[in-house]
Amino acid sequence: MPVNTDSGATAWLLACTALVLLMTPGLAFFYGGMVRTKSVLNMIMMSFVSIALVTIAWLAAGYSLVFGDDLGGLGLIGGLDHLGLRGITTQSVTGQVPTLLFATFQLTFAVITAALISGAIADRANFSAWMVFVPVWALVVYAPIAHWVWSPGGWIHGMGTLDYAGGLVVEIASGASGLAMALVLGPRIGFKAEAMRPHNLPLVLLGAGLLWFGWFGFNAGSALAADGTAAAVFLNTLAAGCTGLLGWLLVERRRDGRPTTFGVASGIVAGLVAITPSCGSVDVLGALVIGLAAGMICSQAVGWKFRHGYDDSLDVVGVHLVGGIVGTLLIGLLATRSLTGADGPRGLLYGGGLAQLGKQAVAIVVVAVYAFAVTYAIGRLIHRLMGFRVSEEDEMSGVDLALHAETAYDHGVLDHAVRTGPVTALRERTRNQERTQDRRPAT
Repeated sequence: MPVNTDSGATAWLLACTALVLLMTPGLAFFYGGMVRTKSVLNMIMMSFVSIALVTIAWLAAGYSLVFGDDLGGLGLIGGLDHLGLRGITTQSVTGQVPTLLFATFQLTFAVITAALISGAIADRANFSAWMVFVPVWALVVYAPIAHWVWSPGGWIHGMGTLDYAGGLVVEIASGASGLAMALVLGPRIGFKAEAMRPHNLPLVLLGAGLLWFGWFGFNAGSALAADGTAAAVFLNTLAAGCTGLLGWLLVERRRDGRPTTFGVASGIVAGLVAITPSCGSVDVLGALVIGLAAGMICSQAVGWKFRHGYDDSLDVVGVHLVGGIVGTLLIGLLATRSLTGADGPRGLLYGGGLAQLGKQAVAIVVVAVYAFAVTYAIGRLIHRLMGFRVSEEDEMSGVDLALHAETAYDHGVLDHAVRTGPVTALRERTRNQERTQDRRPAT
C-alpha cells in the first residue's frame, strides 16, 4: 500500500469501481429488453464493446486530458503529461487512494456515458461506425467536459458549479449527444406509425435493478472515502430512486389509467439520474424532492419526441438529458451546508440567493450545447465517410441478423436452416416474430 493512502478508503473504492463497471452490462440488459426482438443482441453488444473501446482510449489519452495539469491555464483541457498513464506508479496517490485506482474508477464513468448514447440510435445504427464513434467521442466530447467540471483547473469547477457525480459530465453530455445522433441517423422506419414496444420487460427490470445496485458505487464512491459523506450520498441515492419510481407511476396512473412495470424501471432511472449531480449537496429531504420531480417531469418528457419528430429510440433525451437538467438545476434551490460544508454554497431555499442557481444554469447550457454540436459534427463526418445507418432492408429484417448473423430467440430454426441456410432461416424466423408482435394491440 503506498504511503499516505487509507486502506479503508482504498477497499471502498475498489468495490465501488466494480459496481460502476457492472452498470454497463446492466445498461445492456435494460436497453436490450426495451428494443424489439430483431435488435436485442446488437443493443447489448453496443454497450459491451463500449467497455473495451473507452478503456483503450482512456488509458491512451483520456485520463491525461481530463486530470492532467491544465493546458494553457484556460481551464479547457488537460495536458499530455500522462499519456498511457505515464508517470503514474503504484506509489502515486490521489486523495487517500492510489492514483491507479482513481483512474480506473473514473474510467468506468466514461464507459457508461458513451454506452448511454446507443439508446438514442437503437435499431438502425451501423455497428462498425459505432466502434469508430465511441473512442472519438470519449476523447473529443467527454474528456473536455469532464476536465471543465471535475479537474481542479477546469473553468466550470473554478466557477463554483456543483456536480458531485456526473449530472453534467455523464447525464447531460450523453443526453445532448443522444439527441444529436438521433438527428444524424433520422427516425426508424415506422416511427410514429408502428407500436415499437419493449420485447422483454423482465429483462428491462433486471437491467434497472443492476443499474440501481451499481449506482450506489457511482455516487457514494465519488466521496473517495468510506465516511459520513459517503453514507449520506448512499442514502440520498436510495431515496431519490424510490421517489422517482413513485413520481413516474403517479403520472402514468393519471394519464393512462394504470401503472406499468416499464414505468417502474423508467422512474427508478429518472430519479437516479437526477440525484447524481446533487447527491453530495442536498439532504435526504432534498433527495426525495429531486427524485419525485425527476420522475414526474421525465415521464412527460419522453413523449416530446413524438411532438417534435426526433426518434430518440430508448428515451436518452427524455430521461438522461431532462433528468440531468432537473437534478443539476435543483442544486441551486436545495443545496445545504450540512452536505457542502460550513462555508460551502447554499441553495436559494436555504438562504443562498440566486448565485448558485445561476452557476448551475450556465454550466447546463454550455455543456449541453458543446456536447450536441460536437457530437453532431462527429456523427455527420462518420456518416459521410462510412455510413452510420444500416440499409432499409437490413433495418427491416433486423440488425442482429444483418450485422451479426445471430438472433436472441432462434427456437425452431435449426431444422429449417438445414434446407435454407442459417442466415436465411433466421431472417424468416425474425420476420414472423415481428409480424406477430406488430399485430398485438398497442398499450
